[in-house]
Amino acid sequence: MTDPRILVLIPARMAATRLPGKPLLEMAGLPMIVHVMRRAEDARIGRVAVATDAAEIASVVTAHGGEAVMTRTDHPSGSDRIFEALGALDPDRQTEIVVNLQGDFPTISPDNIRDVLAPLADPEVDIATLAAEIHTEEEATNPNVVKAVGTMVGPRRLRALYFTRATAPHGDGPRYHHIGLYAYRRAALERFVRLAPSPLEQQEKLEQLRALEAGMRIDVGIVDTVPRGVDTPADLETTRQILAKS
Repeated sequence: MTDPRILVLIPARMAATRLPGKPLLEMAGLPMIVHVMRRAEDARIGRVAVATDAAEIASVVTAHGGEAVMTRTDHPSGSDRIFEALGALDPDRQTEIVVNLQGDFPTISPDNIRDVLAPLADPEVDIATLAAEIHTEEEATNPNVVKAVGTMVGPRRLRALYFTRATAPHGDGPRYHHIGLYAYRRAALERFVRLAPSPLEQQEKLEQLRALEAGMRIDVGIVDTVPRGVDTPADLETTRQILAKS
């Protein structure tokens, strides 16, 4: 049974630099955006919709039985896009939690989508996200792998202190690969999108640092696996192989 207080939004646009038209690329017989939508629907946590500025994406989503909402073309980030979509889909303000699921995570598990809600059981938490422990040096040193740095506040849960592309923290001990899935309290999303980009956000090119610099609390649920994002032709081919076997 889905919760009417929860809205899962999947931002999607056609203008990807390395993979133009990425949401509509075919894998295992379906466009990528449909795979992501199906994973969100299978999580059964709330209403699911794709927020897009492209009529082609909206058409594909609705043709596969999904819900799409058109948004402006000039949004600087997915967070801004889902905020517009939230206003359009829920003018009566029934939604209390908004999940921002990236449209290029076709292999994310429904369990992980559910997992992102757990930190919000703590009323002190503004935003929840996920991470998985890093087990290889290549992953630890790769600047394309964002590391979540935090302090343990419970079993498999960190309070985020920082996010970085550097290898951090230094020294012996676990490091965590951040997964770009977020659950916002509605008030937190409203506050976040009204904040100006922050200095560390601009330096690291990591939007979540804006929230931390503003004093917002982000907690991180620890999960066992990292979904494969699709950013390059090599990612696309690997993901196609994974989905073909599933």
